[in-house]
Amino acid sequence: MEKFNWKFIDDKGTFICENPEQFSRLYFPLANEAEFMSSITPSLKGDIKTGQNSFLLAPVTSEDLHNQRLGRNFWIYLNKNKIWSLSQSDEDKVTLKAGLLWHEITRTNRKIGLKTKILNFVPATGERVEIMQVEITNISGKTIEFSPTAAIPIYGRSADNLRDHRHVTSLLNRIQLHKYGLINKPTMTFDERGHRLNHTSYYVLGFRGNSEAPSGFFPAIETFIGEGGNLDRPKAIIENLPPQKNLKPGDQGKECLAGLRFSRTTLKPGTSATFSLLLGIAEEPGEINKVLGKFGALKKIENSLAQTKEYWINKIDQIEFFTGDKNFDNWLRWVKIQPVLRRIYGCSFLPDFDYGRGGKGWRDLWQDCLALILSEPTALRDLLIANFAGVRVDGSNATIITKKPGYFIADRNRLARTWMDHGVWPYFTLELYIHQTQDLNILFEKTSYFKDQHLDRASGIDHQWDEKHKHLITKKGLVYHGSLLEHILVQHLTQFFNVGRHNNIRLEGADWNDGLDMARHNGESVAFTAFYAYNLKNLARLLEKISQTKKIKNVRLFKELLILLKPVGHAGYKAKQKQLAKYFSATREHIEGETINMGIDRLIADLNAKADWIFKHIRGQEWLKVGFFNGYYDDSNRRVEGKLKNGVRMTLTGQVFALLSRLASEEQANKVFRSAKKFLKDGELGGFRLNSDFKELKLDLGRAFGFSYGEKENGSFFSHMNVMFAYALYERERATEGFEVLNSIYKMAANLKLSKIYPTIPEYFNSTGRGMYPYLTGSASWYILTLLTQVFGIRGEYGELVINPKFVSGQFKASKTLKVAFNFAGKRFSVCFHNPRALSYPHYKINKVEISGPKIKFSFSNPQKIVISRSLISGSPLELISLNISLN
Repeated sequence: MEKFNWKFIDDKGTFICENPEQFSRLYFPLANEAEFMSSITPSLKGDIKTGQNSFLLAPVTSEDLHNQRLGRNFWIYLNKNKIWSLSQSDEDKVTLKAGLLWHEITRTNRKIGLKTKILNFVPATGERVEIMQVEITNISGKTIEFSPTAAIPIYGRSADNLRDHRHVTSLLNRIQLHKYGLINKPTMTFDERGHRLNHTSYYVLGFRGNSEAPSGFFPAIETFIGEGGNLDRPKAIIENLPPQKNLKPGDQGKECLAGLRFSRTTLKPGTSATFSLLLGIAEEPGEINKVLGKFGALKKIENSLAQTKEYWINKIDQIEFFTGDKNFDNWLRWVKIQPVLRRIYGCSFLPDFDYGRGGKGWRDLWQDCLALILSEPTALRDLLIANFAGVRVDGSNATIITKKPGYFIADRNRLARTWMDHGVWPYFTLELYIHQTQDLNILFEKTSYFKDQHLDRASGIDHQWDEKHKHLITKKGLVYHGSLLEHILVQHLTQFFNVGRHNNIRLEGADWNDGLDMARHNGESVAFTAFYAYNLKNLARLLEKISQTKKIKNVRLFKELLILLKPVGHAGYKAKQKQLAKYFSATREHIEGETINMGIDRLIADLNAKADWIFKHIRGQEWLKVGFFNGYYDDSNRRVEGKLKNGVRMTLTGQVFALLSRLASEEQANKVFRSAKKFLKDGELGGFRLNSDFKELKLDLGRAFGFSYGEKENGSFFSHMNVMFAYALYERERATEGFEVLNSIYKMAANLKLSKIYPTIPEYFNSTGRGMYPYLTGSASWYILTLLTQVFGIRGEYGELVINPKFVSGQFKASKTLKVAFNFAGKRFSVCFHNPRALSYPHYKINKVEISGPKIKFSFSNPQKIVISRSLISGSPLELISLNISLN
């Protein structure tokens, strides 16, 4: 087998890959922001859908990709001895060429004398259609005649029906012939809880050249493959059977196939024929012909492809990095599009998936906003406000987010489960937004609270709850609306009191690590207790800023929240639990609806006191002599980490937030990194593992320890936590260590011999170094956040522009100049950093700054950090502001 390899061929992220079909698990996303979602492999497998209940092609997992016969295909019949499937042939030379959300396969078969280019893309303009264009060229020295047939199996229903009434639901299929193809509109959507009239149509239309329609059709898989045949050797092709001109009575109620036979084609040497296919899903009666009208000619498809390429390039180029390493810069282009892909696909709709039933998770919702805030913050304001409506008054939240902003579902599986980390992400995300925009007023925007049957952080059930009421109400039955600040306080104050026997916040159903899900009674997460304290400190600092700039002396809060704002139970865990139970009792079914004024200085003092208590508590109780922090307690009330009989147990998560929060002293921070290199870094692969090998099936901690070590949440190289580790190290002024961690992710992804993935950050690398779950991972947002705000040091601080670069010498090997372009305060910025001696942070100073525009000035915060006033930026007549910064 050849070595897996791809290479970039321009500066727009376009890459080529030779013989990609020889490697398993490869797939590529094709989508638009209307959430028309496809996946495609080098052999044209994959699926097409608009959601869990509407798949055009049958749903696939990554394990199906090498087994599945159902998929896009196009057949060339020359004679009984020369038959060519364009989705697979051992005799073909295959080259993949792909760019930002377009995919082109070139297959060359010299034995037959033909070459084909198969282009697939989803128009960025929002139509629910995938365009597939097949160009066939005669590369021989003689004239070739052939019969071309497109063969697209139309699944046309919910993913649930793969294992639930597969045959019965095929009986609902109703096929209609169209001049240019075939439409399947099932009579009903099958659901034993209540069948419903179906309004969705699944279709494949095709034409040769600009307008030549197919000459006939094969409308069902059964008749296409023939008795004893299959989709790899269908009798309609092998025996060159004539197509149907009309539907037959037995065609309905079958598994549907869009078999489009085109008239026999003759190609002279060097000439080509082009066949275009439109694979779509329609909800409205006129939608199909509208799509055909927009894309039903070669020039129209050519224009749409150009428009789609331009759209995605413009989308990601709001932030541009120029490091002198073209491979790295191009790789970053794919990383930058990953947060957009997660907004489109969620975690469900590519062949590697977690949830598998649609919807977006709470944690995903907030973290995917991080990179988007850096590029287009004002566009997210309304979405951020709407997202807070998923918070419950008990501090927990809905876990599944629907397509409509502000509408939520408690859980995809109707389970009563609470993730204890969910409260940290909304504030962390909102704080970044405030720093980038100076929009302090957003804290006082109001929204509702989510309400369902779950009470007291899913430990109880409200049997009186009416499913029609999705919001918290007052005693008078009115929907209550509170400020975003109030929502944030609810999330953090409830958690301060929600502690276990060791006075750390209870682990509940899990934290960020979903695999720690078997310690809901006594488990505790020290790691995220530190993160909550970090937010409390930052919120107090933000309120101080608001008090100074806005002259606000009081904030309004619902009266019951005062129960958690009294200096009670800061020490004893039983006193805290009692206080929390008192609050739950007061807010269980509704709240009074009365609000009170809380002095902002008093609130700040309370938040600081709580954060300081946590810091002191963890420093005193959870620091281990072996040189790092304990991050967890299991359901048996035992400390998880440290030196045990079967070796040292350490988690990366347990260290990251102790570093980020500045809870760890400088000496402790140094020891933590040394311990991570000793116990978590893999000497051969170079990455940092999520945890050391516990060598135990820990049924009192979580399912993760049932996984093979090195996979998923049990000791893999988990990209998300690695990036957060790097971010924390940069925050702690450890640029060399931060770069080592951050760069290890790129090096593992670029080690194609092992990673075997297209350019992307995967969710994790397994024990062999293979990239797993590509594209849909929150680590992409964190990677861009870390690179822009920490490495290049470009970020907002309460709306002012800060430039505080933290480069290391190794970043200047290819060039002594690094550049970044970005948007800030309505202006475009281009910043060049010149480092002629390739010095590492903090061993250089900013010794010269040249700025375009005479009115824009800066001030030094320290020798490595400058600040530019937002008002000066906004007042500049320039649309593009350029800076040249010398480091020496």
